[in-house]
Parts: sequence; C-alpha cells; structure tokens
Amino acid sequence: MLKGIDPRLNADVLYALRAMGHGDVLILADTNFPSDSIARDTVLGELLRMDNLTVGEAAAAVLSVFPLDTFVDDFAGRMEVVDDAATVPPPQAEVQAAINAAEGTERPMIGIERFAFYDMAREAYAVIQTGERRFYGCIMLRKGVVPPDA
Repeated sequence: MLKGIDPRLNADVLYALRAMGHGDVLILADTNFPSDSIARDTVLGELLRMDNLTVGEAAAAVLSVFPLDTFVDDFAGRMEVVDDAATVPPPQAEVQAAINAAEGTERPMIGIERFAFYDMAREAYAVIQTGERRFYGCIMLRKGVVPPDA
C-alpha cells in the first residue's frame, strides 16, 4: 500500500501511466470491447486490467494521477452510440463527471465513431479493460503535462 495513491490503481497500471508521455493515448474499455486483441497492437503491447471497477470508477482513479491534455480538443473521447451519436449513456456520463471533478471545470468529451475508436485504440499507448458491463463504456484519455512548481 502506498500513501497518496488511489488503491484502485494496481502496479501494472501505475507503471504504464508513469511511462506515458505528453499526447499519448490511454483507452479505458468495457468488458465487451475487443481489449486483448487490440492491446497487442498498442505501444505497451499487453492488456492492463482494472476488473472490479466500472469505467467511471476506473476513470476517477486514473485521473487522480493522470493529467489530461487540455491544449487539444480531443483531450478525452467517448465511443459514440451506433446510429445515435448525440446520446451519452450512463457509463460515459460517469466518466464525464470524473473528468469535471479532476479538471475543476466542465469540458465535454468528443464523440468518436465506433470503428474510428477501434482504430485509435490500436494506436494508443495502452488499453485498460475495466469490469464495466454496461454498453458503451469505452473512453479515450490523452495525457497532458504536469507543470513545474511555481
């Protein structure tokens, strides 16, 4: 156990988050996402897991140590619902709430078409499969920077 680190973050996830650089992409996936096969194509090359958490819980844990890239419009994205891109399902709304809490402001995630999301995930740094069983619990987070102390 470490002080000041969310206990939901396991060693493998912490390693990957620390290794990522500015602009690198992280995918949080639900249990229906083809996580293992897509993770093989990522920079990390292996699947990470946060099995007992919803995507909202996993996002909150990740965002406790992971800065978002606020310099770009696609700092975070969500897989769009097929044939209903404007709908934001509950798992995605929970992630949006975690983003708002971490950033201290409301800035909506962009929508990413399903097959474009798969393509982006293959080029990501890493994929974390969560225990999210509800549909459309697939999220992209782009790593930002930690500024120097003032």
